Amino acid sequence: MLNVGAIEQGFVLDHIKAGKAMTIYHDLKLDQLDCTVAIIKNARSEVMGKKDIIKVECPVDSLDLSIVGFIDPNITVNVIENAQIVEKKRLELPKEIRNVIKCKNPRCITSIEQGLKHVFILTDPEKAVYRCKYCEEKYHGHRNK
Repeated sequence: MLNVGAIEQGFVLDHIKAGKAMTIYHDLKLDQLDCTVAIIKNARSEVMGKKDIIKVECPVDSLDLSIVGFIDPNITVNVIENAQIVEKKRLELPKEIRNVIKCKNPRCITSIEQGLKHVFILTDPEKAVYRCKYCEEKYHGHRNK
């Protein structure tokens, strides 16, 4: 049995679709933070069969967790304080996404201006449709599909 210790302060991302933990790791830029991160891949789950889990020991407000809502709004975010779960956050599709997906329109200003951020705005929450802020190119679907 694998045993990963408890964390004092931070959060646990649970119910991640198996194999998607590294996508979330990179999108949240966890590699750039000076904090402890544990990634558990292919953990047994009665509901999902297999799932991934990410434990992060750092202040919760130091990360933009709305990105996780874009990747998969079914992921559970457990906020940890004093080694206890103090809150379970329900995720939603974020209204705006920055530098997570890139505009594929070759005529978009983001293709020409290399330093410009890729910004997508949620235009249809029912169908999870995002559009580029600059050229309105459509991006449809969650990141995990």
